[in-house]
Amino acid sequence: MSRPAAILLAVMIAAPAAAHDATPTAAQPNGWTYPFSCCSGMDCREIRDQAVLEGPRGYVIKLTGELITPRDTRIRNSPDGQFHHCTVAGEPRGRTICLFVPPRSF
Repeated sequence: MSRPAAILLAVMIAAPAAAHDATPTAAQPNGWTYPFSCCSGMDCREIRDQAVLEGPRGYVIKLTGELITPRDTRIRNSPDGQFHHCTVAGEPRGRTICLFVPPRSF
């Protein structure tokens, strides 16, 4: 291995992992950081309101059909008022780790 490659590898290994941030919105112009318990750098993303059905039994993720009940600890308040879905390995059809939901007015 060349010296520059070895130095680059050492820096990459020694550098702390960057936090995974939600993109800025009008409600959160600086963005916000997903909690480590939900995301390991690639697992979370904003999803459209239409991707989630909200009903009396909880939230249904349309893509997977997964039901997340209201008392489920995976439900989190969304700091920016948008839905965010964190899944295993960041796969859109993966099992839900966290679901950030916007506040409701009812």
